[in-house]
Amino acid sequence: VQLQASGGGLVQAGGSLRLSCAASGRISSIKVMGWYRQDPGKGPELVASIDSSGSTNYADSAKGRFTISRDNARNSVNLQMNNLKPEDTAVYYCHVDHWGYGDYGTDYWGQGTLVTVSS
Repeated sequence: VQLQASGGGLVQAGGSLRLSCAASGRISSIKVMGWYRQDPGKGPELVASIDSSGSTNYADSAKGRFTISRDNARNSVNLQMNNLKPEDTAVYYCHVDHWGYGDYGTDYWGQGTLVTVSS
């Protein structure tokens, strides 16, 4: 399973960005798709996730500003980020868990996309 993320960039505080991630390869079943972010010197933190039924989970910092969505047919996940703040600056990673073809909830990660929010 390969993940290709896109959509990061530089934006002013209060602006919006949309991150996209598409999974490809030999895919059987993906239960959870999500986005994590990581600041230098810190561990990754969950921003938002969505399961195959559409149930979502957001970090407190993302609630009310970010919206996660997925397209099961295309094995893709998007993160719409509105009202961005400088503290949202980080590298964002797409994540999925894959089941099947020898995987049992195996974690896969995208390459990371940098989001920079200027004040």
